[in-house]
Amino acid sequence: MRIIAGEYRSRTLETPAGLATRPTSDRLRETLFNVLAPRIEGAAFLDLYAGSGAVGIEAISRGAASVVFVERAEAALKVLRKNLEKLGVNAGFKIQTGSAGACLRQLVLSPGASFDLVFLDPPYDLAGEYASTLGLLGGSEGLLASGALVIAEHRRKGKLEDQYGALDRTRLLEQGDAALSFYAVGQPPA
Repeated sequence: MRIIAGEYRSRTLETPAGLATRPTSDRLRETLFNVLAPRIEGAAFLDLYAGSGAVGIEAISRGAASVVFVERAEAALKVLRKNLEKLGVNAGFKIQTGSAGACLRQLVLSPGASFDLVFLDPPYDLAGEYASTLGLLGGSEGLLASGALVIAEHRRKGKLEDQYGALDRTRLLEQGDAALSFYAVGQPPA
């Protein structure tokens, strides 16, 4: 696995051993960041279910102002920290340990915690994590900046809802067995 573009372009990343963590492929990350390119510079980025940190590190490499990594698996956290250290990234990020739901509830209470881009990639087998996490994001006032995008990576065959609270799906990209669903805060009903 490698960084696709930006300051750390072509640098390699480690991934946790075993099948518990399924890193986002280089190709899918490239597709994701091609879409996000006009929004990434200076963005506040939230990487939920961060695993090795590949997506958040790609965001840092491409100029995100800050990244919050959220991960609870100890093996993945070890690799995430090692990847950041290996690249010499020592500022512009924060690592939150624990479940995505608990961290989101904590962030809602943190003054100034607002994100321009949120990426979530829970284990595919934990289908309920999509609904609960997207539901929290769609119902949390102030956590998403004006014009924010929330992107969920999921199985192509694992369909997500078109709406979670205030979040409306605006785009669906499918690539191989994976898909990316893009959500934005919709207009409140009249």
